Amino acid sequence: MLKSGNVMPMPDIRDNLPRRSFLPRGISSEMPFSTSKLAELKQIFHATENSAMEKIMAQILGQCEVAALQDETKRCVASIEDMIDLATSVLGHDVMVRSTESAGGSKQEVLIGVVKRIDGSEVSKPVACHQILFPYAVYYCHAFPNVRIYEADILDPKSKAKINHGVAICHMDTSAWGPTYEAFLLLGSGPGQIEVCHWIYENNMIWTIAKS
Repeated sequence: MLKSGNVMPMPDIRDNLPRRSFLPRGISSEMPFSTSKLAELKQIFHATENSAMEKIMAQILGQCEVAALQDETKRCVASIEDMIDLATSVLGHDVMVRSTESAGGSKQEVLIGVVKRIDGSEVSKPVACHQILFPYAVYYCHAFPNVRIYEADILDPKSKAKINHGVAICHMDTSAWGPTYEAFLLLGSGPGQIEVCHWIYENNMIWTIAKS
C-alpha cells in the first residue's frame, strides 16, 4: 500500500495522551519504578486504592517488566538521556531520530507521495520509542532486527498538497510474536505468516544509524 500514487486510509495517529514532560535524569533515576515499589509510587502521586491512577501505573510497570521477545532489546525510559543511551548502545554513536511530522491526515483518505526506504535498517536494529501513559513522560523503547523503515510524503488526494511527512516501520519477521497480537486479529493471520507495518504515530520516534 505504501507506494507513490496510492490512496489509502490513514489511522488516527494523533497523540491523545495528556501532555507531560520528562523528569530530569537526576530525579527520574531515583524514582521507584517496579511493581514491587507500587506502594511508594502511589504515595508519591497520591493514588488511592483501586483508583484509575493505581491501575494505570500497575499496568505500565507490568508491561515494562515483561521479558523481551527473541532477538528484541527493550527498555522503558524516563529521561531523554536514558533514551539516547539505549539508542547508542544498540546502534553505536552515529545515530539520528525520525518521527512523523504531525497528525495531519488522521482518519482520512490520503495520497502517498514520494516514498524513501531508509538504507541500512534491515541490517541494524532500529530503536522504536512509543509514549506510554504514566504520571510523567515514559517511553517504551524496543529494537528488533529484520525491519524496514520508510519515509513518505502524505498528500491531500484532491489538491495534491502535502499535509504531512510520515515515518513507517515494517516488521519482516513476526514468527516470535504472540498469536493474540492485535495486528494478527485484525488481519486474520498469525505469527510468521505476514509482515506487519505501521506508521510511527505523533510524538513517537524511531532511532536509526545516521548514514541513511
